[in-house]
Amino acid sequence: MENLRGIGLMIAAMAGFSLEDMFVKSLSSNLPVGQVLFLLGCGGLLAFGIKVYREGQRLLTRDIWHPVAMIRNLSEMASAICFILAIVLTPLSSASAILQATPLMVTLGAAVFLGEPVGWRRWSAIAIGFCGVLMVVRPGLAGFNPASLFAVAAVVFIAARDVSTRAIPAHITSMQLSAWAYGTTILSGLLVMPFGRPPVIPSPIEISMLFGALTMGVLGYYALIQSTRLGDMSAIAPFRYSRLIFALIIGMLVFSERPDFWTLTGSALIIASGLYTFAREERARQRRLSSGPPDL
Repeated sequence: MENLRGIGLMIAAMAGFSLEDMFVKSLSSNLPVGQVLFLLGCGGLLAFGIKVYREGQRLLTRDIWHPVAMIRNLSEMASAICFILAIVLTPLSSASAILQATPLMVTLGAAVFLGEPVGWRRWSAIAIGFCGVLMVVRPGLAGFNPASLFAVAAVVFIAARDVSTRAIPAHITSMQLSAWAYGTTILSGLLVMPFGRPPVIPSPIEISMLFGALTMGVLGYYALIQSTRLGDMSAIAPFRYSRLIFALIIGMLVFSERPDFWTLTGSALIIASGLYTFAREERARQRRLSSGPPDL
């Protein structure tokens, strides 16, 4: 039952993030990207700041200056800028497809920077997954969109955030990290604003869309945190890929996108290699727990 609850929360989180992306992409037709980031960051910081306060924690502590926390926050800031530019300037379906390579990049980062053991099978899966990314991006070919590189950069920075999270001191809570993440989104918006259009007063419809994006983002973030606390991650984590399904549906129904053969094929390779990597990581973890020889 815990696994089923965790899976349900993971799927709900991915649906929430996809709807947030839909609102953000729709808003970008009139509101500057920096303004959208700034407003979403303010709302998210308020929501999680209240949660931190109600749990009896402090929002601003010396821990925010911890080197690993700083790396995480800077990575969060950079990933927010890159991904919002990706979904604004490229089809939502292709940006979301590239984003699915994040778990592979996390495995790569954990091996390189944290010394986690990774065998040839998982290295092969990572290579195949990155081939899938190349199919979606298609550098040097007729279908290449330079703005899709923002999605690739977002994958790198999100992976840096997730890898650094593994080294965060245990006394720093998930709620504090979430509040700080939205705080960095405010800084991201302020950083981008001078390079875009001047801020405008949102219309009533745009205010409602901003509220929708904020609600979906905060609820998705909270559901994601809760899902990781329930059941076995080997059963729950693969359902992160449901985000691509939601993005494809939204892209076709809302933005009239029609993913081509290479985007769909690349997406399939990314998901297949990611699922295989999850399975191998769980198998290696079980062997370590049973004190058997590593099977990587």
